[in-house]
This record gives sequence, C-alpha cells and structure tokens, in this order.
Amino acid sequence: MSTDLQLNVTFTPGGELDVTNIFNGRCFKAYRGDFFITVKNMGALKAELLINGHKVYIEDFLNSERDIIDINIDTFIHDGVNTICVLNIQPANTSINISVPYPKLTDYSSSFNSGLTGFSTSKLDKIDELIKGEIDAGFPGAVLQVIKNGKIVKKTAYGYKRKFADGGALLDTFENMDVDTIFDIASNSKMYSTNFALMKLVTESKLDINKPVKEYIPEYCGGRRDEIVVKDLLNHIAGYAPEIHFFLPKNEAGPEFHSLDRNKTIELLKTKAPFVYEKGKQTIYSDTDYMLLGLIIEAITGMRQDVYVENEIFKPLGLKNTMYVPLKKGRAKDEIAATEIIGTSRGNRRDYPSIRKYVLQGEVHDEKCFYSMGGIAGHAGLFSTVEDLGVLMQVVLNNGGLGGIKIFDKNALDQFVKPSDFDITFGLGWRRAGNGGMPSLFGSYASGLAIGHTGWVGTATVIDPYYDLAIVLLTNKKHSVNYGDDSFPLEKFKGDNFLTGQYGKIISMVYEAFLNIP
Repeated sequence: MSTDLQLNVTFTPGGELDVTNIFNGRCFKAYRGDFFITVKNMGALKAELLINGHKVYIEDFLNSERDIIDINIDTFIHDGVNTICVLNIQPANTSINISVPYPKLTDYSSSFNSGLTGFSTSKLDKIDELIKGEIDAGFPGAVLQVIKNGKIVKKTAYGYKRKFADGGALLDTFENMDVDTIFDIASNSKMYSTNFALMKLVTESKLDINKPVKEYIPEYCGGRRDEIVVKDLLNHIAGYAPEIHFFLPKNEAGPEFHSLDRNKTIELLKTKAPFVYEKGKQTIYSDTDYMLLGLIIEAITGMRQDVYVENEIFKPLGLKNTMYVPLKKGRAKDEIAATEIIGTSRGNRRDYPSIRKYVLQGEVHDEKCFYSMGGIAGHAGLFSTVEDLGVLMQVVLNNGGLGGIKIFDKNALDQFVKPSDFDITFGLGWRRAGNGGMPSLFGSYASGLAIGHTGWVGTATVIDPYYDLAIVLLTNKKHSVNYGDDSFPLEKFKGDNFLTGQYGKIISMVYEAFLNIP
C-alpha cells in the first residue's frame, strides 16, 4: 500500500483495544462526492467496518475470492473530519488494511448552488458589483477564487490582463482577463514554492529547522553566521535588512554587492550579506531570509529551486501553470497578466544599468529576482493561476496531500503555522491572522487559525482551516499609472488605491457570504 495516502492502517483482531492503535490514524478528512476508500482483506472471514459509527456492509467481499475492493463511502461521511474503525475481525491471525486518499477539489463554480455550498448568492453578487465598479473606475484586473469544504464555490475573472502598450499609451483594445490567466504571484512564492519545499524536506527528515544554516550551506560561516539556525530565517529574526538592492550599482550594502549574475549573487548571500540588527531582537520581514532559504533547498536537493519544486511538487499534483520563468518554458505573453507599465522604472522616474522600460508581461517584476537571480529565487519568481493555487491551498487544508499524493505531513505543517514567539502575526514564513493583527490581508472575520500571504504586485491568499476555507485573489494592480514623487523607492500606483487591490474588504465580503453577516 502507498505511504502517500492520508490514512493507511492495518486492523487486527483485538487491535481496537490497543491504546496506541486507537490514536494512530483513525480519523480522516473527506468531502461527500464519490469518495472511495480501499479495503484489503488479509484472510479475514468476518469483520465490522464502521465509519462515523455506521456499519458498512462488507460481508460479501470478505467471503469472496477477492482480496481488495474500493468502496464508495459517501453515504456514511460528512464534509470534514470522519472516523473509521474495523472491529471483531475473525479468525485470529488475520487482518484488514484500510487506505484512504486525501480529498480532492470539486469545481462547482459554473453550477453554483447556494443550498449546497452554504453561500449567499446575493452577497457574492455584491463582490462582483464592487470589483466591476472598480474596473470601470480604472482598476486593471483580477481573478477571485473561493474554496469551501473542498468545493470551488466561485471562480471569476474581472477586467483586463493588459491595458497599456510599451511606452505607456493605452492599447486600442485591452486584453481581457480570464480565469486561466497566469500571474506573477510575487512574495506568495515564499509560501507556495519555498515553504512547500521546506515542509517536504522536513517531512523526509532531510532538513531540521533548528540546525545551523551552515549545516546545509558550509560557506555560510564565520562571525554571526555561525549563530543563525534555519528557523531564524523563517521567523524573520536573523538580523537582515528587508532587502539588498543587488541590481543597483549604488546600493545600501556597497558597490561590491552589485550583481547581475545569479552565481555571484548566491556567493554574496552565502558569505557577505550584512546583518543590521542582533539576532532575535526584532522581527523584520526580509527577502534576504527567503533568498537564503531557497539556497538551502538547492543545497539539500542538488537541484535549482525551480527544477525541484516543479518536478517534485507541482508536477505530481498535476499543476501545469505553476512555474518560474514561464516565457522560457513555452508560455506566451498573452497568457500572463501584465504588471508595471514602464518596466521597473516607476513611471520613468528612476534609471540604472539594464533597466527594463517595456510593459512587464511574463517576466518576474521583482528586481532582485529578475536582474540578480535569473528569475529563480526563494523570495519571488513563481507564476501561477487561481486554479493551481487552489490545489496548493487545498493541500494545506488537507494537512499535506491531495488524492494519492503526499507532499508533507501534518507534523511539518504544524511547525510552520505555529505562532512565532516574537510576533503572533508570523508563523514560519506564513502570515497569520492571529488576534486580528493583519486585517489588511485577512479581513474582519478570519479565525485565529487563518494563514496566508501577499505579493507586492497584487496577490493575496488566505487559508482558514477553522472554516475549511481558501480564498485566492490575484490582481495586476501595478499595471496602472505610477504617480510617485522623485524619492526612491517610488511605490505609488493608482491600482493601490482601490479596495480590490487592498484585499481586506474583498476577503471580508467572502466571509460575510457564508457566515450570513449583514
């Protein structure tokens, strides 16, 4: 039997009285809708299979010549956590093995039924009205997907994936947004690439987050580097500044840190990146932390990060639109939402060697990732769609797997989502709703268990295990006029002024739609 299943347990005569057995894998998560388990008989002639206390008829199977059967258990389960047990196995020295896959997603978005999903149609319509109104007022575009109890309740595209031509003029015909549009997900890469990979490596006992970084990157040594453990990077307490502008000849760390070469940047990160505060004295969100975490993944696996996550995580899950450097992997620009209009110049208000000044569409926006890391880094660079991200978010809600694929286990996930001792709105990389400290992402109604992240170019993800809910809002809000002043950085874009681009209001409205809040 595969070990990639949610549950794989062998029941023996009298085993139900064994305390160690009672608490080992008797609970499983499932959603109604063609949910099957596999029963393997190893010699038993009699047994009682109970799901949520209800007897499942298996007598004919036990008395047949077959030794394995798939059983649809929809009649006996409910959405969420269920229990399973096999009692009174006869004769002695026989056993029955039960294997249960992880739940999968079912798309109900094209045939929405408020009675089935529990969502208010009128309240979901209000979300559409708000976003469409903002599109009419100048917001570029968005795609929203909502998942509840394993069902895609809503998947809607709004506005345009591209409105501007190179040079900044409006296109004669805008490129319409669709639900399959691929987005630069920016810092959401930290979660759905880097954290997923790290949780997988922890599950496989290839990574111990409490060990020093130098255990995995030998060059990372000397001085304060010797004190840094992997968890410090995940907690954003290692002592690094928010970022090093490697792409600028004149940057805050000095001219030696100017790099337009991935290998050079990696060596600078490993051996010279400066600390700006003492470990553990502050929590400062830092891209440098996640660039180093990406290098830890590469050191352990012997693969470049994109190669590892695309082949070991995304491909097994059946994801075809989640990747780094999509234009080099056969994807076309018109499949991808555009971001900044005049490259990374902030409206032609800054300049530096090799700067891009055309509409960014299919190239990662983040300058450190694009110019200094070849488009592949631990902090940014991943592209995806709402559908693919929904799969990854469901993997989290399932405690690590989907169908017959296991990516990580619950113990690893629990380590990563636990509140930081330093800041309750942080887990290990994951942002947390905590005590309501991040309403700009999680809105007003998220439970204290909710986790997620944002991405600078306009992406937000929320996963709330308490409500078995996932929300992904992908926008291209930076594909709008920059109106910053002459100081650096020039981070003022028209798209940032809309509620859709500020996330929290839309997220709150999703909660209101199923919690029936006026």
